Amino acid sequence: MPDTPAPAPARTGQRLPAAGAASAAGDADVLVVGAGPAGLMLACELALARVRTVLLERDPSPPGFCRGFNLNARSLELLERRGLAERLLAEGPTVATTAFTAQARLDLAAMRTRHPYVLGIAQTRVEEILTEHARHLGVRILRGHRLSALDLDDDGVHAHTDTPDGPALLRAGWLAGCDGGRSTVRELAAIAFPGTPARRFTLLADVVLTDPRQIPFGVNTGPGGTVFAIPRPGYVRLLTADPHPPRDRHEPLTLPRFQQALDHALGRRVPIARAHWLTRFGDAARLAERLRRGRVLLAGDAAHIHPPAGAIGVNAAIDDAMNLGWKLALVARGQAPETLLDTYHSERHAAGARLLRNTRAQALLAGDDEELAPVRDLLAELAQAKETAGPLAEEITGIATRYPAPHGSGHPWEGAMVPDIPLQHGTLQHGTVQHGTVQDGTLQHGALIPLLARTGAGALLLEDTTAAEALRAAAAPWADRVSAATVRPGALPDTPAVLVRPDGHAAWTAPPTAPPRAAAEQLRAALHLWFGPAAAPVPGATGLP
Repeated sequence: MPDTPAPAPARTGQRLPAAGAASAAGDADVLVVGAGPAGLMLACELALARVRTVLLERDPSPPGFCRGFNLNARSLELLERRGLAERLLAEGPTVATTAFTAQARLDLAAMRTRHPYVLGIAQTRVEEILTEHARHLGVRILRGHRLSALDLDDDGVHAHTDTPDGPALLRAGWLAGCDGGRSTVRELAAIAFPGTPARRFTLLADVVLTDPRQIPFGVNTGPGGTVFAIPRPGYVRLLTADPHPPRDRHEPLTLPRFQQALDHALGRRVPIARAHWLTRFGDAARLAERLRRGRVLLAGDAAHIHPPAGAIGVNAAIDDAMNLGWKLALVARGQAPETLLDTYHSERHAAGARLLRNTRAQALLAGDDEELAPVRDLLAELAQAKETAGPLAEEITGIATRYPAPHGSGHPWEGAMVPDIPLQHGTLQHGTVQHGTVQDGTLQHGALIPLLARTGAGALLLEDTTAAEALRAAAAPWADRVSAATVRPGALPDTPAVLVRPDGHAAWTAPPTAPPRAAAEQLRAALHLWFGPAAAPVPGATGLP
């Protein structure tokens, strides 16, 4: 597996019990810090895998403002594999294009996905739905709990917190920092955050105008700059460049200061009756040096910050959480070695680097540098051309995400998201599955996506070929982590079997002409790599708990 830097040595504190069954004396198997999209999604993933999870949030109540208003196709693909996409899609409209450069929009309809659009939904509503789901799964959410210090050792963490009832100490095997761009976890774990500082700043204001007719929705250009107006229920969101950023980038934005910038950009007075939320953000781009240090991990904005191009932040956070959740669950339950978490670093650190590259490029193209005009024109053509519109949109939205797949055969699905394959029958890891019939733990009909949504486990998909029996037998020792299912005839192109990770990506495909014994050996290697050592055989075991 790819290497990450060695874990940090213990700083203070006594040694803690190991994670999993031996950590019963602790408060949780995993502490998640931060109740934004990354923290909530990660907590849901862990709880689905029956890992004791506590979620800490410093704010006593959800925010009264909304940072963003979209979920893209990549997030919807991931959330669909947990049975959440349909509920979210009922909350808002879908649009088949999205902003790319000043001259062009991305044609999302050209993407190869079940969700070729962006969903208009407030981030606050996404967080409400994830919070409800987390509580349903048994996550313990502690609001008003601020992390103040960490004691780390090889076996776990002591988290010192300030709570409404005074200081408290929580113990856990692992801690995940999902606490935003100014992450306390990242600072306490001494994880470097290299990158480029903000050079340009934008002012954002959710306001009620005295006369809303004075600023039409969309782009408004004046002698001093541009103002972008987005309609919202009961107010309007206004964005404009900060012509005179303060020395202290964290200095609060005041209404008089925003009024001045608004009037300067438009060259006229546009009175604001009142403000709901005012903030300033920059185009800084930073990526944590490592996403894991010992038993501390980072996800979401705690791991990477970037220019706001494409409003991709919440989507990258969900992507991180889905990648980390099943891996951390296997490790916390003692079913896989800690080295499995090295793949979280290698996969999502590389994805973070691409995220920073893409958003920085878009931010540069959004500027007024005339030397970049030919580049803008070229990309505008590529964004609209039939042959390139789809691949470009897939790269920007993350639909093109593909992870390394050792032990594979070179099949085009390897590392990519596996489509919703129709199933015939199979042995399930847990209970019933929507859109299918289950009898005594056996799936009679159904599809891959509902199977992943119900179990949160891996899946071995098999064509009914001569190799199926050998492959099913090879996977039997992993039946507590991987559900085996036979697909409908011809559903797997050019391969008799696919091993699907819990996040929906293909971890391995069987060579189409390999002898059954050789294919079974390859499958065992892939199962060991992604799901840990085989369980001890139990006579008459069905794979059901």
